[in-house]
Amino acid sequence: MEKWDIYDKDRNLTDRQMYRGDTFEQDAYHLVIHVCLFNQFGQMLIQQRQTDKGDWKNLWDITVGGSAVAGENSQQAAEREVKEEIGYTLNLQNSRPSLTVNFENGFDDYYLIETSLDISNLTLPTEEVKQVKWASKDDIINMISEGLFIPYHGSLIELLFDMRCNMGAHNQDKGQ
Repeated sequence: MEKWDIYDKDRNLTDRQMYRGDTFEQDAYHLVIHVCLFNQFGQMLIQQRQTDKGDWKNLWDITVGGSAVAGENSQQAAEREVKEEIGYTLNLQNSRPSLTVNFENGFDDYYLIETSLDISNLTLPTEEVKQVKWASKDDIINMISEGLFIPYHGSLIELLFDMRCNMGAHNQDKGQ
């Protein structure tokens, strides 16, 4: 059973922990990560979840996602999840998330990574992932509307694609 560290609303680590599936106490939050790998053609690597997964079984998802376990920071959790889910090794120790989305019970860090990954070299399927493929922003948004993809907000998918080459809220390609 996964054990999670508990954070306060300001993302300060507390001295408390909880197990996956436990009811969240008031003002208790946990850390989730997502990693989106993009290729040189501007496509995102997406994964199809295994048919026996408890949540979102058999649906497509962004590259990797999962909860940080007790003792992990965001980068360590992201590295571990990428290795576990698709068998790829990343070093994110000098990286910061490109985006953090707050949700009811936590913080969701998104890492947006450009890579020249050859997916034929991945060891798939894994316990969590049935298959992977490269997909465009339009492909993903269409898959969401068809019920084939986890129902993210279309605007989030667009934002992930828009931010893949630039940190921050400003378009770095547009000078003053």
